[in-house]
Amino acid sequence: MSRNPTTRSIRLRRSVLSVPAINPRALEKTHAVDCDAVIFDLEDSVAPERKAEARENLRNFFSARPLEGKERIIRINDLSTNFGLADMELVIALNPDAVLLPKVEEPQDVMALSDLLSEADASEDLRIWAMIETPRGILNAAGIAEAGRTPGSRLDCLVVGLNDLRKETGVLPQPGRNYLVPWLMQVVLAVSAYGLDAIDSVFNDFRDEQGFDAECLQGRAMGFAGKMLIHPAQIEPANRHFGPDPAAIAEAEAIISAFADPASDGLNVINAGGRMVERLHLVQAESLVHKARLIAARQAAARKTM
Repeated sequence: MSRNPTTRSIRLRRSVLSVPAINPRALEKTHAVDCDAVIFDLEDSVAPERKAEARENLRNFFSARPLEGKERIIRINDLSTNFGLADMELVIALNPDAVLLPKVEEPQDVMALSDLLSEADASEDLRIWAMIETPRGILNAAGIAEAGRTPGSRLDCLVVGLNDLRKETGVLPQPGRNYLVPWLMQVVLAVSAYGLDAIDSVFNDFRDEQGFDAECLQGRAMGFAGKMLIHPAQIEPANRHFGPDPAAIAEAEAIISAFADPASDGLNVINAGGRMVERLHLVQAESLVHKARLIAARQAAARKTM
């Protein structure tokens, strides 16, 4: 069933930590970190001769103790390889929240995976995330996002992969990402048109706190929902930069209150605190307040376990 921008489930995706499935210690640490989502990577971070070992690690991890309070995504290998097919058998068995498909270049890539999941009678809650990390992927971002609105599609999110994109285009890894911004905005525009989320690319030097802060601020300003991370040290700043600030929450609550006034019944545009506000702003305000409540609920749960 297709989902539209106003009814799609709202998820926290400020911090999306990528963890190599080959590393049992790193897998176990995901229980204690405060990220919104975890990508269990079977692809780039696992050498070909250790793919089977990584799958077994992940099977053991999922069966030992459920990962609570975080979205669980398994990043598979290309479906044209035997690795990818074996990964999908594991995905069907473990039933994570989503499967991350690498190097998506056209809508058919998403639909083929949707068909595979449907044929396997996978839960409808098992969604698809798509890595956009090649020139063709960027050029076809709108068509790929549109695939998320077609019947039977499970697409929820696009994740930008700049390391591969830089390698294929020759764009240098410079501060500010000046030459990459048009491509990044193309992905944000695509997901905005079809009611999906976009996750910004990794920042490779986890010791460069200033550089990471600057890139988070840039990604948030561009409209990304969150950032893919390579180290737990990046979680707190990502949560802070991509989370709603108190002033924005207060403004959103004021908009909701203004539209709840009986005097606003039937009106698409109202005066809220001296500013003209449309109903589309109400939808945005409700989404922001819902995210703020999700964050507060998680913080309260964490305090109880301390």
